[in-house]
Amino acid sequence: MTTTGISGRSTRIAALLIASAVAVSLSACSSSSKSTAASNPLAPTPAAAGGGSIVIGSNNFSESTLLADIYGEALKAKGIKVTYKPNIGSREVSYGLLKSGAVQLMPEYNGALLAYLDPKATPTSAADTDTQLSAKLDSSLEILNPAAAEDKDSLTVNAATAAKYHLTSSSTIADLVPDMGQLTIGASPEFQTREEGLEGLKSVYGLTFKSFKALDAGGSLTEGALKSNDIQVGDIFTTDTTISAQGWITLQDPKDLFGFQNVIPVGQKSALTPTVTAALNAVSAQLTTPILLKLDTQVGSSDPMTVADTWLKSVGLTS
Repeated sequence: MTTTGISGRSTRIAALLIASAVAVSLSACSSSSKSTAASNPLAPTPAAAGGGSIVIGSNNFSESTLLADIYGEALKAKGIKVTYKPNIGSREVSYGLLKSGAVQLMPEYNGALLAYLDPKATPTSAADTDTQLSAKLDSSLEILNPAAAEDKDSLTVNAATAAKYHLTSSSTIADLVPDMGQLTIGASPEFQTREEGLEGLKSVYGLTFKSFKALDAGGSLTEGALKSNDIQVGDIFTTDTTISAQGWITLQDPKDLFGFQNVIPVGQKSALTPTVTAALNAVSAQLTTPILLKLDTQVGSSDPMTVADTWLKSVGLTS
């Protein structure tokens, strides 16, 4: 979960063009058999009669899709018409679609989104993260209650690397510095330019690597490369069950480079009606890190929508 991003006046035109192209392609996507796609994803969706309607997006990793499905099915139970836009891509694209109204709700991570909007932010707590995030959000957007559940980016090494360099569960990111010239790191392409990525690893820990391999956001490409030792260090999300299954070591982050990463709904103010807000806050109140880890494990062998439906029923948020 992974995730600052590319900024500056010189990149805005390019970013808009990319966002437009990606958004047009979204109309052919669906997150599951229950998900639908709008014919024109660039146009904000007007409220429907009755319970209203909302377009929910997710970034390009399975946990984001799962959380979007949880939000959507909880809203359907309250009579809201839901359209899904899954696997949008990185935050650099999805945040632009959220601002435009092409997507009206996203599951996010408070610290990662704050770092994207303000690379120099140094929040001291989860509450401070939310306060600073609210101040940096586009004026059309709003955050709701954060969940206790967190999922952070991490530097994780495979078992062979841990053994070679005597790394244990108490080792820190700084412990890689003496051997950094021997190590290749793999992560999503945008990790190269993010403060919660190579930029921050260099400025905060003095850590650079022999080389970088552009793979994916803590997904199968990064996991596969770490398993095969094609990379020795990977950006793996802390709720990824592969870490324990493979005997990998996640390095401690004592300087909080990866910050506070609570799951949090972010949406267009116009779409966050009292009904929507209450339903999403009820989800956040139930979602803890152990629960999220358990649900992520289930997604490994089941459709995210099925996992979402089953959990919502188990906590009384759907019938």
